[in-house]
Amino acid sequence: MAKDVIVACDFASADETIKFLDKVTRIRDEVVACDHVNLAKRPFVKIGMELFYAEGPQIIKTLKDRGHKVFLDLKLHDIPNTVKKTMQVLGSYGVDMVNLHAAGGIEMMEAAKAGLMLGAARFSEKPKLIAVTQLTSTDEEIMHRELLIDKPLDEVVRQYALNAKEAGLDGVVCSAFEAAEVHDFCGADFLTVTPGIRLSKDGADDQKRVMTPAEAKAAGSDYIVVGRPITAADKPSDAYAEVVEAFL
Repeated sequence: MAKDVIVACDFASADETIKFLDKVTRIRDEVVACDHVNLAKRPFVKIGMELFYAEGPQIIKTLKDRGHKVFLDLKLHDIPNTVKKTMQVLGSYGVDMVNLHAAGGIEMMEAAKAGLMLGAARFSEKPKLIAVTQLTSTDEEIMHRELLIDKPLDEVVRQYALNAKEAGLDGVVCSAFEAAEVHDFCGADFLTVTPGIRLSKDGADDQKRVMTPAEAKAAGSDYIVVGRPITAADKPSDAYAEVVEAFL
């Protein structure tokens, strides 16, 4: 299965985002061929809530026009009908990947899939729909003490992933620590998209469960989402190259 590095562009404006990507993409002048994957000329990027709410759909068009694949990270979680209608709108933007919270249940996820496919009907390549199992800022203590979920973390992640698969989704967002188990229960083709990635010299920041790119590769992650180790680096292009080399 193809793997890729997704750069989390958690910026407040389009200008900041483009300036950052211009620094990174100077190393992507030509396609880089690895043993098992061909990298696109422009990095796969993640647009989160801050940037999307600040700039609206235009930021997606801008990045797509520049040759980037786009993961729209809005983590929808609402009643099924609302999520279906919203996903239909998001699908019309031409995004490559979008997500929601698995905690919304199977019916909500099925509705989301149906809406997304309606919205993306005019595109030959359909977007991937993935579900968030548990945030990487959530640990078992928070689950038990604050959320009153009394099951072990790995059991909850497993059940949420199985629910997502039953609903027809393409994969889940999970910690790299859970990627192998998700593949064991949901199959090798069920995507694992893993945030909480840090280079060995970095701190964990607000993440509770982190891995390096090499560790995530060994653990079976299909995509890794990397933010501050690249976006806050003195030389973002070098940091991006280091992550790509370690993961791919």
